[in-house]
Amino acid sequence: MTEATALAELTTMRVGGVPEALIAPADTDALVRAARDLWDSGEEWLLLGGGSNTVASDDGFAGTVIHVVTRGIERIDAPSGRVRLRVQAGEPWDEVVALTVRNGWSGVEALSGIPGSTGAAPVQNIGAYGQELESALVGVDFLDAATGEVVRLSRSELELGYRTSALKRGRLGVVLAVELELSDNTVPGGVGAPLSAPVAYAQLADSLGVPLGSRVPVAELRRAVLGLRASKGMVLDPDDPDSVSSGSFFTNPIVSESFARSLPANAPRWPVTPPEPDVIIGLPAGGVHPLDIPPLADGPYDVKLSAAWLIENAGIRRGFALPGSGAGISSKHTLAIVNRGHASASDVAQLASFIQSRVQAEFGVVLRPEPVLVGLTL
Repeated sequence: MTEATALAELTTMRVGGVPEALIAPADTDALVRAARDLWDSGEEWLLLGGGSNTVASDDGFAGTVIHVVTRGIERIDAPSGRVRLRVQAGEPWDEVVALTVRNGWSGVEALSGIPGSTGAAPVQNIGAYGQELESALVGVDFLDAATGEVVRLSRSELELGYRTSALKRGRLGVVLAVELELSDNTVPGGVGAPLSAPVAYAQLADSLGVPLGSRVPVAELRRAVLGLRASKGMVLDPDDPDSVSSGSFFTNPIVSESFARSLPANAPRWPVTPPEPDVIIGLPAGGVHPLDIPPLADGPYDVKLSAAWLIENAGIRRGFALPGSGAGISSKHTLAIVNRGHASASDVAQLASFIQSRVQAEFGVVLRPEPVLVGLTL
C-alpha cells in the first residue's frame, strides 16, 4: 500500500481527489497477487494506468486504486520479416512507439504521441491518422476478475471496434501485457531508411507532401504525426496549457445512413460499414471543403460523423468557457476540454454536459465521452 495521492496528480486532466487507498505493484506477479486479494475482499477498485483517459471526481474514489506501473519490453519469436514484442502494461505507450521507429519497424508509427500506458491501448483500441492498434495487435495477457485466472485473449476475442473492445464493454480485469506484431522494414546491407506503412490519412499525407497510400521513412512519419498532434495541443507539453486535457473528450458519433441524410449537406460524414479506422480528430484550420465530403450511397448502413464539426456548428468555438469555470475548450482543438490551471472535476463535467446539450438541441445527436468518468455523470 502506498501513500494516498490525489488523482489529480496521476491523470493528464489534473483533476480528482484522494482515493481511500492506492497500490502500485512493482512487477507482474505482485500485481496479480494484489488484484486477487483486493477482489477477494469485495472492496471497490479502480484500475489506473497513465491517467490520460480518466477524469475523476473531486471527491476521489471510495475504494482502492490499482496503479499499473509494471515495465518491460521483450522481443519474441515472429514469422520471417515480422517483429513481435511483448510489452508490459505499465510501459508508456509513446515510448513503445519511439522504440519501434528507432529500430525501423512499422505498424504503430501513426499512433505516435498518444499519451497513456500500453495496457490501456487495447481497451479502447486507440487510433489516429488512419491507423488503429487492432492492425498490429496479436493479443493480451489478461487477469480475469471473474475467475482470478490469467488468460490469453486473442485479437478476435477482444472484439475490437471504434474506440471500444470487450474490455471496455464490461469484461473486468487487468491487462498484464500486450503482444504486438510489426513489419520489419530493415534490410541488412540495404540502402535508405526503413519505410512506414502506407499513409492512410489525408491530413497526414498533406503534411508529408505525398499522395495517400505512399510509404515514407518511418521516422519522418513519426515526426509529422507529432507535429500535427502538437498543433492541436494533443502532445503533453508543460509549456502548452492546451495540452492539460484527456485528449479528445468525445468520440465521433456513429449514426444510421438515414439519420445522416437529415444533417446539413456540409456536415462531414463517412460510411463505416464495415467499420473503418478513425479518420478525424479535429477540423483543419480552414474547415472541411465540400469536395472532401463523400456522397452517401443508398443504405442501410452506418455513418461516422465529426464530433468537432457538430460542436463548432452548435455555436461552441475554440477557447470557449462557461463563466467562472476553470475548464475550457482548447484554443487549438474543439474536441479537447482543457484544465486552465484551476479547474475542478465539476467544472469539466459541467462544460461537457453543456456541449452535449448544445449539440443534441441543434442536431439531435448525443455525444459520448471518450474518457472514463470516475464518480462523474454527464
